[in-house]
Amino acid sequence: MRSRLLPLVLATALLGGCTQLSGGEAATPAPAASEATAQLDGLTVANARPMTGYSRDRFPHWRKVDENCDVRDAVLKRDGSAVQATRTCKITKGSWFSVYDAKTYTDPDLIDIDHMVPLANAWRSGADSWTDDQRAEFANDLTRPQLLAVSRSTNRAKGDQDPSQWKPKNHDYWCEYARRWIVVKSFWKLTVTDREKTALREMLGTCRAQSSGPPTSSPSPGAS
Repeated sequence: MRSRLLPLVLATALLGGCTQLSGGEAATPAPAASEATAQLDGLTVANARPMTGYSRDRFPHWRKVDENCDVRDAVLKRDGSAVQATRTCKITKGSWFSVYDAKTYTDPDLIDIDHMVPLANAWRSGADSWTDDQRAEFANDLTRPQLLAVSRSTNRAKGDQDPSQWKPKNHDYWCEYARRWIVVKSFWKLTVTDREKTALREMLGTCRAQSSGPPTSSPSPGAS
């Protein structure tokens, strides 16, 4: 009898370790298009700095936010719905709408956490002169709209490119993307290149087109 009960006890313990997580605190919203335009005009235009000395290790990221969860887990919880995790905070289930390709994903392994301003781009924009502690603050910034759960495929396609080199497939997100990029660069006092600034200004132009069109609602999550 004891040998028959043991597998049941183990299975119950494992299942009991999965809990539904409530969403984390939302990041500060991106500024309105008019404010973003003013911030863009205030950014310093400069050539990209060399990648000499760059390493992702110079941006210590995914620090702990509590005993078990780290920043990556926190963003998955915040940006997903019906997110479940084990007691050690391994995300096991949920639904995530990826704004870059306008698709919903239910497999957490298909989701990446994107740094809106990529770490390598930040390095070329002035973060090469920061301390590692400052770079860690940037890489784990949950306050600015810097971290976003998106599909793994779009995040890998973006890489470390700026908006003059890569834009989301989802054109409806261009306005928000530009506003987020600008506010992050403005807060962290990072530079932009001429081409980057031109691309951002063009993307902000889609904000006017969206505001003059019919109201739209965000798609509701569904199975993919």
